[in-house]
Amino acid sequence: MNDLKIAILADIHGNLQALQAVLADLGKESPDLVVVNGDLVNRGPSNAEVMELVWDKGYIITLGNHDDLVRKFVEHDVELPEHYFTDPFWKGLEWCAKQLERTGWVHAFRDLPMTHKIEIDHAPTLLISHGSPRHYREGYSSYLSDEALSEILQEYPTDILIGSHTHDPLERTWGQHLILNTGAVGSPFNRDPRAQYLIMTLQKNKWKHEFRKLEYNREGALQAFETSGYLREGGLSAFLFRLELENARSYLTPFWMWTEERGEKQTWETWEEFKKAHPERFT
Repeated sequence: MNDLKIAILADIHGNLQALQAVLADLGKESPDLVVVNGDLVNRGPSNAEVMELVWDKGYIITLGNHDDLVRKFVEHDVELPEHYFTDPFWKGLEWCAKQLERTGWVHAFRDLPMTHKIEIDHAPTLLISHGSPRHYREGYSSYLSDEALSEILQEYPTDILIGSHTHDPLERTWGQHLILNTGAVGSPFNRDPRAQYLIMTLQKNKWKHEFRKLEYNREGALQAFETSGYLREGGLSAFLFRLELENARSYLTPFWMWTEERGEKQTWETWEEFKKAHPERFT
């Protein structure tokens, strides 16, 4: 088969405006298949609206860590630490989970697959997963070791690995293998605020890839944090998610890791301390 086009988008994170721009672009690109590679929800305010837009379009949808997280939160899964349910820092998660529970979407994630494999005669095989096929929080990045890639490819043989999760587009070769990261639709971390996704095109039994980057109504996306009540009710974590969207940089994870290393809680006070300790993250 030739002249096959596949669109792979991920990390929408409740950003309706970014998703709308990508869907409009898909209308122009006319892919034969669309894969939504996890993390449709959480972090952003428009989770139910995102689900309504993508769920019944015939797209392949894989499970992301945030999709799984909101379900586990609603079900009070024993795998989650108890402080997720009591610490004010996790109010943003609670707000998103309740929105999805109220609208009936939260249990839709229960049976989503971890991976999607595309095998076509005489063409390289694609293996798509939110993180890596062995864990949805193991993202493909320049920091992932050769040892880890070797283990993944031994356990999950394929020609091309495609992941998301890190919110940062990537093209990396490892031996005869190609490793790609789609980047993020809803909250990029590569200092480029545009909505980002990946198109794979099969021509003459060879895959070509294109990283798409789209302008969208970012002002509307930022305002939705306020008009929805998410920013007010979601506390510090919602504030950090909005800041990440505004600046296309990661703040919550490095802040969380910094406080954990110091044995401190994630509070407004420790956030101010983090900013003073790491001014390079804000320039």
